[in-house]
Amino acid sequence: MTLEDALRRPTVPIPDAGRVFYGLSRNGSYEAAKRGDIPTVRIGRKIMAVVAPIAEQLGLHHHFGEAD
Repeated sequence: MTLEDALRRPTVPIPDAGRVFYGLSRNGSYEAAKRGDIPTVRIGRKIMAVVAPIAEQLGLHHHFGEAD
């Protein structure tokens, strides 16, 4: 997943969010989410990272809903 791909989605898997936005490893991403450094939402049994607050915190424009 690229940064542009992530910015087009409302949520992404935690490892992808950590890697794309912060350069973290898989384990580092889950630790950051557990601490609350990566905002998350539970969808059924899955926990996903929420892109909008991450993009806002980093000063990035998110493109959710825009066509490719």
